[in-house]
Amino acid sequence: MDKLAERLRHDAEQIDVTISTELDVRIRASLHGVKPESQTPTRSMSRSSTFWWASSLTGVAIAFALVVVLNLKSPESTPVASNAATIPLVLPTVKWNVRTAVLTSSLEQEFDDLAADLKKAEQVLKEDIDAVF
Repeated sequence: MDKLAERLRHDAEQIDVTISTELDVRIRASLHGVKPESQTPTRSMSRSSTFWWASSLTGVAIAFALVVVLNLKSPESTPVASNAATIPLVLPTVKWNVRTAVLTSSLEQEFDDLAADLKKAEQVLKEDIDAVF
């Protein structure tokens, strides 16, 4: 990773950026042209009691109309089940080949072996990265 960081730093040092005078003038003009917003007090609008009454009565009327419409609607007829023979749903059976695991060593040894394998893989990965960069 050190080689990569060094190459990135070297590449960053090689970048030469200049700002044209036109862009500089536009940036300065936009910075000077900005004015802070004036603080205007916000006015809360309170609604009158007639609005409250009107909205409440409208809600009650709609709820009443909905109840009346649903109660006047004739009930839907339910279909009658036919006496035709039905084919039972048969699921395919799966023959499971299951064996219990037999541990040849303790779990601590297995964990240590796994950690060693991970370290080896990390070392190989680092070597590959160094070879590429």
